[in-house]
Formats: sequence, C-alpha cells, structure tokens
Amino acid sequence: MAQEFAAAPSHGDTPEADVPVVAFDFDGTLTVKDSFTAFLKWRAGPVRYALGLARLVPAAAAYLFHRDRGRIKAAAVGVFLKGVPHDRLEADARAFAESHARKLLRPDAVAAWKRWRDQRVRLVIVTASPDIVVAPFARGLGADAILGTQLSYDPENRVLGAFSGPNCRGPEKVVRLREVFGHDVRLKAAYGDTSGDTEMLAMAEIKGFRVFTGKP
Repeated sequence: MAQEFAAAPSHGDTPEADVPVVAFDFDGTLTVKDSFTAFLKWRAGPVRYALGLARLVPAAAAYLFHRDRGRIKAAAVGVFLKGVPHDRLEADARAFAESHARKLLRPDAVAAWKRWRDQRVRLVIVTASPDIVVAPFARGLGADAILGTQLSYDPENRVLGAFSGPNCRGPEKVVRLREVFGHDVRLKAAYGDTSGDTEMLAMAEIKGFRVFTGKP
C-alpha cells in the first residue's frame, strides 16, 4: 500500500481521480546516490558496516549469476536491520533524513519538483528503496504519496529481514501506480535514471530520463 502524507492540492470541484500524477524515482533521480546504502552505512557506523558487508559476500557472489537486485537488497535488510523494532527504524529514518537531505538531494530535481507542486497534479515518489527509509524525505518535499519496497515485520513489529512484497523496480512500479491510482491512471510525467524506471517512463506523457545532474 502507499504511504500518503497529505491530501492532494485543492483543485476546485475537480474529482480527485481526474488529477494527473507526476512520478519521481528517488535514488539517482532526486538524489545523487543510493539512499538506502547511505542509510545503512550511517546507521551501522564504519566498523559494523564493514562487518556487515563481509557477511554479504555470498549474496554478492550469487548476484553475479541471478542479477536480481531485490534479492541482494533483501539480504542487506537481513544483515543490517533484522530484529529492529518498527518505531526505532522509523525514528532512525527521520534522523537520517534530517541530517542528510541537503547532502543527498539534487537541487535541480527539487526545483522541478517544486514547479510541479504549483500545478494541478499529485506528486508521488516511486522507489525501489524501502518506503520507511524514504518516507521522511517524501514528507519534507510535500509528496502526496510514496510507493516503495515494503519490509516485513514479525507479530511484535520487528523487522523480519525480508520484503512483504516485490521489489518496487521495473514493471512493479507500474503495478504499484495502477494499484493505488487506478488502472487508467494518467501519468502526466515521470522521472528516472536507470532501466528500473523504463516501464514507468513508457507510460508517462513527459518522459524525463536522466534529466537531473545537479549536485548539492
């Protein structure tokens, strides 16, 4: 399901379903690098991060054969986050966003986001990163919703070390957009920077591939 932060901007008597969507990928598009990797490194600290990477060597080796980014990302969740309570992870994500937003966000991408914010659209972040990590950034930008990869939790609300659904990449981004906004969703524009955004870009009226290059 989507994490929604606020009602879409008011557009008079126009039905909500008629308001088009503008979708931004997060990592590499709105940011200069992968936010989830940066979050794990920040949260673990240099020593624990190095030890965690050592534990990920088998998963990294397997990736050379299966080329499934979701599998290696799930392995990283298991190594670095398994057992962490949801509330603690949510608080850590907020602290990370507060301290790293200016270091990570591309100024030209944020400027484009703000220009769209003044128009009759719903602004959405669609990302392969865990939604709980990206959510504080999305709130800060005033996103209407975030569609991201979702972690699974045990009955005591602790991270299990796996995903509760598919990695939100490639065709899954289109699936999630249609799931939340309807099969006939009108994607006014989409922005991305990798092959994982191909399907989302293909359904957009305005296709922004690697258009942002600014650095903090």
